Amino acid sequence: MSGSLADALPRLESAGLDGWMVRLFEEIDEANLAWITALARHCESAFGEALVDLVPSYTTLMVIFDPVRLSPSEAREIIARVLTDLEPEEAIGTGQVHELPTFYDPSVGPDLERVAEHTGMTVEEVIDCHSGKTYRVFALGFAPGFAFMGLTDPRLECPRLDTPRQKVPVGSVAIAARQTAAYPTVTPGGWNLLGRTSARLFDREREGFSLLRVGDEVRFVSVSREEFERQGGDPTPMEAAG
Repeated sequence: MSGSLADALPRLESAGLDGWMVRLFEEIDEANLAWITALARHCESAFGEALVDLVPSYTTLMVIFDPVRLSPSEAREIIARVLTDLEPEEAIGTGQVHELPTFYDPSVGPDLERVAEHTGMTVEEVIDCHSGKTYRVFALGFAPGFAFMGLTDPRLECPRLDTPRQKVPVGSVAIAARQTAAYPTVTPGGWNLLGRTSARLFDREREGFSLLRVGDEVRFVSVSREEFERQGGDPTPMEAAG
């Protein structure tokens, strides 16, 4: 199904009186984004002022509309028309490219050694594997500025923690399944922590608040502790950070 729509899809799922979830795919694939961005662009045009928000994910697009202007059935008809002739965007590399300086170390990445053991790699190989790939931002959610990125190298695939941490420090770089992310604020979290970035991922003074947007490309660049601190990173060990 990579890069094309299956016979049973797309599927529209009701999301209340003001929303429809459009399910385009069942599996995560980098090629999905070309279809999802195309759908979002056409929905913006078709809904006009009746559109409230669009929330993309790895496999779906949530379309939120103004229920005063449109009934759910009318909104569904608009989406159905858009889907009739939908084609993927020819080029999805239109987002910004970001390099996030990252300090990989067990002191700030307490799961680094366990991930190495789980994957059968050395700590250095895990770092090289994670930092050696360019990731695409597929969705924003969970917390303001939290970007879901993928796909990681299959060798790095790891399940989430059985028990999430109550507090994950700002900037923590993590993986779960074949996804990767960096925590923009202090939040609970169950992903495997590999290190910490000094990049300011969420800033209320920035337009749009979030550094990363859907469609952007991201590389995690391994830096020394000294460089990490020089750029404003917090090296406080996880034990002390809570």
